[in-house]
Amino acid sequence: MNTQRVEQLIHELLIELGEDPSREGLAKTPHRVAEALKFLTRGYQQSVADAIKGAVFKSEANNMIIVRDIEMFSLCEHHMLPFYGQCHIGYIAGEKVIGVSKLVRIMEVFSRRLQIQERLTRQIAKAVMDSVSAEGVGVVIEARHLCMMMRGVEKQNSVMTTSSVLGSFHHDEATRLEFLHLLNRNRP
Repeated sequence: MNTQRVEQLIHELLIELGEDPSREGLAKTPHRVAEALKFLTRGYQQSVADAIKGAVFKSEANNMIIVRDIEMFSLCEHHMLPFYGQCHIGYIAGEKVIGVSKLVRIMEVFSRRLQIQERLTRQIAKAVMDSVSAEGVGVVIEARHLCMMMRGVEKQNSVMTTSSVLGSFHHDEATRLEFLHLLNRNRP
């Protein structure tokens, strides 16, 4: 990202909005916005391989592994407003398992891009499946979208839920139900 060019564009945007970009509160805003966008979209400079860094290990485990309630945020590609919530990732290991923090890092590779929640959910599931040749993968994301909360329909309490199930999570109803049951344990 050309930070100087983005700063110039933000400067011009402030003028178009009717603001004075030289006033005290806005003088450094173009730089701050450019840095924020660089941070929030750093997934474009990352790959799944970078995120995993070789933390895939042989294992004889053939059980379901779930990490739930992972805080997640992204930017909606339609309005460039945030959406945020929780991501839940589960998989059944084949001959390999992945370091638990790497599941979070895979999620961040894709969530730190302009996104729609539906595609994000699928990308995470596919990356986990491909990374460990899992028997099956399930990903559920529950998120609040500021584009629905702050503008348009202005519904403050709406939550969008998406799921992507691959392999045994897709074709075996018992596996899928076990995953969903485990996600909902200890919830009101």
